[in-house]
Amino acid sequence: MPDPKVPDEIPARRIAAIVGRPNVGKSALFNRLVGRRLAIVHEESGVTRDRLAAEAHWQNERFEVIDTGGVSLMDHAAPTDAITAGISRQVEVALADAPVAVLTLDITAGLHPMDLEVARLLRRSQRTVLVAANKADSADMDHETSEFARLGFPVFPVSALHNRGIDPLMRALVAALPDADPAAQEPPLRVAIVGRPNVGKSSYINRLLRSDRVIVSDMPGTTRDSIEIPFTVGKGAQARHYLLIDTAGMRRKGKIKDTVERFSLMRAEKSIERADVTVLMLDAAQGPTAMDKSIAARIIEKRKGIVLAINKWDLNRDTDVTQRKYTKALSRAVPFLGFAPLVYVSAQDGLNIRKSVEVIDHVAAQVDFQMGTGLLNRILRDAFERVQPAIQGGRRLKLYYATQVGTRPLRVRLFVNDPGLLNNTYRSYLTRVLRETFGLEGAPVVLQFRGKQER
Repeated sequence: MPDPKVPDEIPARRIAAIVGRPNVGKSALFNRLVGRRLAIVHEESGVTRDRLAAEAHWQNERFEVIDTGGVSLMDHAAPTDAITAGISRQVEVALADAPVAVLTLDITAGLHPMDLEVARLLRRSQRTVLVAANKADSADMDHETSEFARLGFPVFPVSALHNRGIDPLMRALVAALPDADPAAQEPPLRVAIVGRPNVGKSSYINRLLRSDRVIVSDMPGTTRDSIEIPFTVGKGAQARHYLLIDTAGMRRKGKIKDTVERFSLMRAEKSIERADVTVLMLDAAQGPTAMDKSIAARIIEKRKGIVLAINKWDLNRDTDVTQRKYTKALSRAVPFLGFAPLVYVSAQDGLNIRKSVEVIDHVAAQVDFQMGTGLLNRILRDAFERVQPAIQGGRRLKLYYATQVGTRPLRVRLFVNDPGLLNNTYRSYLTRVLRETFGLEGAPVVLQFRGKQER
């Protein structure tokens, strides 16, 4: 049979795809490259069922890594042609947006026939291919990479588990990626720090900037206006430019006593509308209040990225309140914020201030995330096959095609037979699938359904 189709056009995006046969450590390598445990790592082959994407940071370089597990779906297929077609489909999906592929192999197992098949398809794709010979847990095993030289790609002995050999692989990977667009050409992303009065918003910004840029007082309501402060993460062409917005504390309109407070509330609400990402600050000692829930609902209504920052965590050190307990209580109190990342901070002593910047930076990347059309359609079609929509009036919702049409918020347009057949439960299911697959923590996702007549 003729070779199945693999992508020919090389995309210009800074994306690396991890591909390979089952149980060679692709997910462990993915976790190591992105610096956090996102992919499930398990000895059972085929645990990764869908594409997982996250941003990696290395020596002021930023790029996206995708982890694929599709080859494992062919484990029990019998016909050789079916196996070849299945592998090709997964390689095609992985390379749809990635100019660089990291072919992951098991150095302890040597070359496997499926490794050779994946390598052949990667060679035809004209992508840059790097071989990660994984599970080289000691230097004594590095010489065993000689067997992999016959593939014709650069080979890097690594151990994702023990963090061996990752830097040389990263250097070669970054060198093979397209040049980054100069960040200065992009407008700064707006980050609004919002919350009730006296939860520590201004103190947090001062700690973040290491200078007293805004007035801090124990008296609630000190910040009367929305103050905008430029802020940069990283250096050079990879720097990300933000505009931090310190807002007045938001309280219920019935408790506002004067015109100045009323205008302060209006400006805070306007800051949420203009922001790309919001940091909702809560008081660790008080827990979420009705006003906190109201502010959160407003952020979601305006479709803004969101980070939950639990400030004044230092006040809980001598209590039996742990982060685990607080997180569970918070999930029960505001279940609609389950997609928002959570960080515990202390503006007083600097606890997790750097980590909070990383979380904000991560959500900022998610609100600008671009989903490849081919991957998006594959994921949604798989979701439709896995859980079919309910039949209504003898008819069932059918998906024809999907495409991303915007960012900030992420907007996906789905062309279907009849949008009237969609219910809120199924909409929530599809949104959850996209979040889990692409790792869209804190990012708003808007699904737009169009019928055949509107196509």
